[in-house]
Amino acid sequence: MPRERDLTFRAVTAFQRWVANPVSRRLPFQTLVETTGRTSGLARRTPVGGRRVGQQFWFVSEYGEKSQYVRNIQADPKVRVRVGGRWHHGTAHLLPEDDPRARLKSLPRLNSGAVRAFGTSLLTIRVDLDPDPAG
Repeated sequence: MPRERDLTFRAVTAFQRWVANPVSRRLPFQTLVETTGRTSGLARRTPVGGRRVGQQFWFVSEYGEKSQYVRNIQADPKVRVRVGGRWHHGTAHLLPEDDPRARLKSLPRLNSGAVRAFGTSLLTIRVDLDPDPAG
């Protein structure tokens, strides 16, 4: 089973990296999280499915700390999130104590279904959004 999980991880992440994510990033309505590359220092944008609740944005990583964007968050928790076509600055927090399966029930269904189907190490992430300077 571990070998099968590793193969699934590699296949899904390769598809996401080279096919799904480049297409999704171009869609104006796609929610994105932008991290700073821990090695390159460059902005890295990753499509995510999540939901804004007040001054927080919640989502679940399907591969937890194996995800490159999660590793970037560990190195620098300052992120930007694009929700509804608008960018928001914030600070990301990894929440291993949160129940990611329960959390997925409160998030958009389409993405949550894919995360549940392919995810092997679910991890909840909360972004505390900075106050909007425009008021």
